[in-house]
Formats: sequence, structure tokens, C-alpha cells
Amino acid sequence: MYLRSTPRRNKDGSVVRYLQLAHNAWDPATKRSKVQVIYNFGRDDASSREALVRLVASAIKSLDPDQILAAAADGLEFVDSRPLGGVWVLDGLWRELEIDKTFQRMRVDGGLDASAERVLFALVANRALASSPDLSAARWVNEDVFIEDLPATTEDACHRVAGWLCEVSHKLEEEVFHRVVDRLDLEVDLLFFESSREGPRPARGSSQDAGGSEKLKGAGKSGFSCVGPPRTGHEPRESVIGMAATRTGVPLRVWSWPGCTDDAEMIRQAKDEMKGWTLSRVIWTADRACPAAANRFALHQDDDHHYIIGEKLRSGTAEADAALSRQGRYQRVAANLRVKEVHIAVDERFVICCDAKTAQQDAETRAGLVEELAELIDDTDRLSFAERTDLHMEISARPEMYRYLRVTTSGLLRIDVKAVKTEENLDGKYLVRTTDLELPAEEIALGYMHLRTLESGWRDLLADLRPIWSRGETSVRAHLMLTWLATLLVRIAENRTGLPWPRLQRELDRIKLGTFAARAGILRQRTEITEEQRDLLAALALTPPPRILQIIPASR
Repeated sequence: MYLRSTPRRNKDGSVVRYLQLAHNAWDPATKRSKVQVIYNFGRDDASSREALVRLVASAIKSLDPDQILAAAADGLEFVDSRPLGGVWVLDGLWRELEIDKTFQRMRVDGGLDASAERVLFALVANRALASSPDLSAARWVNEDVFIEDLPATTEDACHRVAGWLCEVSHKLEEEVFHRVVDRLDLEVDLLFFESSREGPRPARGSSQDAGGSEKLKGAGKSGFSCVGPPRTGHEPRESVIGMAATRTGVPLRVWSWPGCTDDAEMIRQAKDEMKGWTLSRVIWTADRACPAAANRFALHQDDDHHYIIGEKLRSGTAEADAALSRQGRYQRVAANLRVKEVHIAVDERFVICCDAKTAQQDAETRAGLVEELAELIDDTDRLSFAERTDLHMEISARPEMYRYLRVTTSGLLRIDVKAVKTEENLDGKYLVRTTDLELPAEEIALGYMHLRTLESGWRDLLADLRPIWSRGETSVRAHLMLTWLATLLVRIAENRTGLPWPRLQRELDRIKLGTFAARAGILRQRTEITEEQRDLLAALALTPPPRILQIIPASR
């Protein structure tokens, strides 16, 4: 049964069409199919179509949803759905910076095929969106996302591209540096360099990582490890990672050294390799892990180079104590940041930074530790002196908790209310010292905070990759290069939108790509874009993905 439209020509030459409900019936006399009209709807006009709508609405009430879809789509079947927005944004920034063209020019010398650039982008996008190990990156590409011009890849292809990336890392860094600076019109008269010395990180979900009360001993230092033996039970060795970034926290280069590398040697190498970057000023930054006078001297050896060193005010150094004793008002320089400059020395400037977001995190962390400590020492007065001593020793293995514990003269365990109050006054505060006597206090604070944000994002991207059971320096370098490229794209997106990457990714990944299969072929169509998603894409200076992204005709 079907709807038939028949034409009729009037005397004036005009054509009028009539709608009929018909079906084909077999005529045994003529031995052929014959059209039989069941109902005449009349002239094909608005009233006739309204009658058809009423008829269809009445008919579908007796059908199942699957039958309705099959009838409407003529065999069209929904077969797959994958997140699209995050990959679309990263690929847009990748092409805007012309990293694709840069790599295509370079890969010819390496003997890689034309798909190598797409594999490299897939590995970088994987770092930003999923942070899965190399061995599962190919599965991520094949099963979890849609990457244009890369329908599938293999683990071998990923390893080949990652290995070759390490061989050309220095040349690629230089090419990308010039591309990024030119395309984004970045200020690079002032380049920040930051290094971090890190040790092994406890596994996620372990008592060390969670800070549980059942096992209080052996809480390791948080950090990422890049060199280590592949045998279970052997902790990876410490490593040193260096990053050069603009004042807005866009990373432009990355270094890696073995954990035993001397700080002064590391600084000299980075300085030598940055001489050809045509930069007027370089400011070296370091956290409280690098406060030694010898290292500060190495940072400040060149007259045109200065350093910024930050440390928490609770460090107990003479400078920190002196800064705390100075009175003065804070000046707001950003939504979450206030600064106060204090005068302690002649050849150095000191700025106290108060980050509201970090202060909130410190307060929440402290509240959790105090609550946990209260549960541990609750009803311990009835314990023997020896039992309380054992518990005291266990708690002392947790310095972050132990600072809130007070032991009375009679050996009873109590919460140190005074220590809690002291810590409240230090929430979110850092002391930043610099030898640059001209840089405004606002830029000192914002530059340091941008680098802290960059380092935090870097740690997040590497979080699910720890520990990297390295096959050697080549593998380590490839891991760092991929993470550097991912961090570069992420920081550009964060700067343009003003949103942290996790929130940005969560909203963008709501843009899905549906795959539909039919007898005629395969069609890929995105979901409707919301107003918020459209605003984000506009802030990123990227066009939305087309509604129909791909049509693949069926092979005949």
C-alpha cells in the first residue's frame, strides 16, 4: 500500500496533481500487476496534506517504535555514537598552529607514510582527552572517538610515530615555537622557565594515595616518574622535568633529565639551548624544592636573566617569617589572586600571593585531616600509655596530619586548636622572591601563578600514565613530547575561554557524533549544538562541525 500522486493537465496548460491511496493487486486474467485505488484524497493542496497527517498520526499508534523507525528511515540503522567536540577543538587548534603542515614537511625525511601526521595528532589528543598508555591509544582511536582522516590505526603505527617524534624533537620544538608565536601573537619578550624534581607517586586507590587511616606509614611524595625498572616492587627513580612558557602559561619547550642531574648543570644546558630564541628576557622560576643559594646564583649568572622562586609561608625560613611580620594591604590583581609586596632585602623583591581557589582547597583538605584525626584519637583516653604511644608514632608518619596533634603532659592525645588556627591564616598564601627589580608585582604574581596552573595541568595529563615503565631515554622523550603538545593545545583553549580544561572538555564532549547505516551507505551526523557550546566554539575562534560530517556510499 502506498500514496500515489497523479497529474492532470487543464485546458489552459496548467498541471494539477491528485493524491490517492493505492496498492498493487495481481490480475490473474492479464497475468500482471494492476493498480487499485483504495481512497481518493483529492487535489494535492493544504487540506489534503492535513488529512494525510491525521491519517499517519492515527496509524502509528498501532506500531512499535522500531517499526516506525524502520518505515521512516527505509532501513536506516543507528549503529554508533562517539564524543566529537573535544577532538574537533584540538584538531582545529592543531591546524590553526599549522603543526600538521610542519610535521608533514618533516615526516618525509623520516620515511613515514602520509597517515603519520594523523596518528601523531591522535596520540596528542589521547593525552588531552583520555591519558591512556600507548598500548591502548590505538584502541581509543578505533573504538572511542572519531578522528578525521584516521578511521583506524595500530599499536605499531603509534610506536613508530612516537619513536620518530623523539628523533626530531628539538627541530619540532623550534618550528612549533615560531608557529605559535606568529599565529597567536604571543608576548615572548619575557619567557618563564620552570623545573620540578619529582619522585615516585603512589598508585591510585592505594592507602598512600587516598590518605586512609588504616595504613598511616609510608605516604610517598606526589610526582611523576620517567625512568624506572620494569619489575614490580622496584620504585622508579626520581626525574627532573623543565618547561619554558610564556607569561600566560603557554608551554613552548620541554626538557627532561635523570633525577641525579645537578640543578646548576640543568640550568646551564637550558640556557645554552635557548640562546637562539631571540628573547630579550628570561625569568627562571622554581618552587621551594630549589631554594639553595648556589642554585639561585646559577639562575642569576647572566645579567639579563632573573629568577622567581616561590615557597609556602609555612616553610619556616627567615624570609617567610620576616614576610609574615610585615603589615600592609593586599591588592587584587585577578579574580582569585591578591598580592602584597614586602621589603625584606635590597637585592631581592618579595611578594606575598594569596590565591582564593588554593585557599579553599587548603581549607577543605585541613578539615578532612582534622576530622580524620579526631576519629583516630576519639576515646583513646581509656587506652594504656603504651597503646597511645604506638598510635602517636603511627600518626607521626603522616606529617600533614601530625601538625594538628597535641600531646598533653599526661600523654593524652588532643586536637591542637592553636595549630589549626595558625594554618587557617596561611591558606592559599605563597611567598614569591625575585631578583628582577623592575617587573611589576602584579606580573611577578601572575607569571608565577600561570606556571603553577601549567604544572598542575601537566600533572593531570600525566596522572593516568604513571609510572612510565621506560624502555630507555627515547621512550621517555616521546612521552614528554606528546604531553607537551597536548598541554600546548589545552593551555591555548583555557586562555581563550577562561575555563579549566576538565570543565571545557566535559561540555564539548556533549557534542556527539552518531553513525547511521543504511542500504545506500553510512552517514555520520552530529547532535544539535547548544547555545553554550556555540559560545565556547566562538571564543576558541573555531567553526562548529558540520551537521552531516561524513557520507560513505555503499560499495557496489
